[in-house]
Amino acid sequence: MPLDNQQKLKAFFDEKVDRYNQPSFIDADPVCIPHLFSKKQDIEIAGFFAAIFAWGNRTTIINKAKELMQLMQMAPHDFCLNHSDEDLKKLLAFKHRTFNATDLLYSIEFLKHHYSNNKSLESAFFPPEILKASEKNRVEQGLIYFHHYFFSLEDAPNRTRKHIATPDKNSGCKRLNMYLRWMVRQDKNGVDFGIWKKITPSELICPIDVHVARVAKRFKLLDRKQADWTAAIDLTQYLRTLDAADPVKYDYALFGLGVMEKYR
Repeated sequence: MPLDNQQKLKAFFDEKVDRYNQPSFIDADPVCIPHLFSKKQDIEIAGFFAAIFAWGNRTTIINKAKELMQLMQMAPHDFCLNHSDEDLKKLLAFKHRTFNATDLLYSIEFLKHHYSNNKSLESAFFPPEILKASEKNRVEQGLIYFHHYFFSLEDAPNRTRKHIATPDKNSGCKRLNMYLRWMVRQDKNGVDFGIWKKITPSELICPIDVHVARVAKRFKLLDRKQADWTAAIDLTQYLRTLDAADPVKYDYALFGLGVMEKYR
C-alpha cells in the first residue's frame, strides 16, 4: 500500500478506535462479564467463559455468561476451588449452543486444578518455558501450550476440544485472542483490563472472525479466504505497521466497522 494511502487508512482506523474503545462499548459486549468483578482471579475466570461463549448473538452470549456467573454464586474463583457436589448438580442443566454441562464441569475441574497450584490463569498460557521463546511467536506458543495443558487431566472429554482452539489446527483462535486482548491490553479507556504483564500488547494477535476478515479484505489488508491462524498472523503483521506497540487496538476499528456499521 502506498505510504500516503497507508497514512490515510491509519487516520481512518484511529478515528474508529477512538469511537469504539470507550466505556460505552462495554455493556453490549461480552467484555461486560469480567467487568462485573474486581478480584483478579474472578476477572480471569469470568473473562475466560465469556470469551469461550463468544460466538453468535452478543445479547445471548452475555445473558448465558451472566447466568453461569449467578450459578457460580457471583464468586467464580471461590466456586472453582471450593464447590460441593451439590453445587455442581446445579450446573447440569446449563447449555450455551454446543457448550454443555460436560464441557462446563470439565472446565471447572481444570480451573480447580490450576488455581490450586497457581495464583493467576496467566501461567496457564505463559509459563517460564514459553516466556523464554522469541517474542515473535510467544502468543502462538502460549495458545498451543494452553490447549495441551487444558486437556492434560485424565478425564478430559474429547467433545470439549472444539471449544478450545489452537494454532496447531490452524484455527484463527478468535475467542482466545480476544481473551488475551482483554487480559493484556491496557489504556486509559478501561475496556481491556491489562492485568497480565508477562507479555506485551505488541505481541498480541488480532482476533479474526468473518466480520473482521470481511472488513480487512475490503481494505485489501487480507487476501486469504479462510479466517484461520495464517490470516490472523498476516492481518496482525499489517496492523503492526500502523502501530507496532499496540496493533490489536485496531480490533476495535475492524469489529466496529464490520458489526456495528455493517461496512461493505
